[in-house]
Amino acid sequence: MSLRPRLAIASLFALAFAATAPAGASNNPAMDADVSRIDNEWARIKYQVKDKDAQYRQIDALAKQAAAVVARYPGHAEPLLWQGIVTSEEAGMASMFQQLGYAKAARAILDRAAAIDPKAMNGGVPMSLGVLYYRVPGFPIGFGSTEKARTLLKNALAMDPGGLDSNYFYGDFLHSQGDDRDAITYLQRALQAPANPHRPVWDAGRRADVRAELAKLQKHAG
Repeated sequence: MSLRPRLAIASLFALAFAATAPAGASNNPAMDADVSRIDNEWARIKYQVKDKDAQYRQIDALAKQAAAVVARYPGHAEPLLWQGIVTSEEAGMASMFQQLGYAKAARAILDRAAAIDPKAMNGGVPMSLGVLYYRVPGFPIGFGSTEKARTLLKNALAMDPGGLDSNYFYGDFLHSQGDDRDAITYLQRALQAPANPHRPVWDAGRRADVRAELAKLQKHAG
């Protein structure tokens, strides 16, 4: 089966771009509360703000808040992970001339998180990096890498085998490689993940993403 053509940088980030970290408490309740606030605000902006200009303004403001949380808790991977996620989302909402710059910034932030704790938040770091590596074009336009993406997403899936995001993004990656049959399997597994009452906006929004992609692939397969 032929591979799905790699997207041009101008349209790349029109897709739901950022991965999100699986929930997981640290031994620092104050930090967990600040990280949770960034998480919930990210979900609200992504899934409930419909005006694109307002969405970009709000995600830009949230990126500054996420940077402040990182500064408040130096040496911790969790705030860095969420700063990377928000910066990735900002790439998806920015102009085509800014997208790659934001994506590079997100990668650098996530690399810092990985250096501290590659297993933080149940695989959120490799998952978020993996999404960057398969959604960003490769050389000479960007830094994308199918091989790195596959390795990182498999690592994330091993840490969170029943997760909504880990299965969704691995399924979406397989679709990007033309493997729609296996992609359908992982998308179906994503929907089997238990609902998360602590992150209701993200849970509902991501499941809608999964259902939409699954319906498209099943229609094409049928």
